Amino acid sequence: MAVALPSIGQWFRRPNGTLLEVVAIDEEDSTVEVQFFDGTIDEIEIEAWPDQMLIEVAAPEDWSGSVDMDPEDYFGKAPGEAHSGFHDPLAFLEEKL
Repeated sequence: MAVALPSIGQWFRRPNGTLLEVVAIDEEDSTVEVQFFDGTIDEIEIEAWPDQMLIEVAAPEDWSGSVDMDPEDYFGKAPGEAHSGFHDPLAFLEEKL
């Protein structure tokens, strides 16, 4: 069974259930750069790609796994209240500093 080479934007699942996305392909170094659902970045040698036993899957509906934000970053303390920096991105950054 021939294994197709990956392309940027494809999502795969490892046999243990870990999700990853192909984010870059470096033909010069013969590597595939992948980002796991939790945000971790890794490289896989193109020659080793078929040995990974990856299954192509659709992109997850909940992509927030790779985004390092807590629910408090989206909303204020009162339910339904928008964060004070929601309308002004610079105000939001100033709060974090």
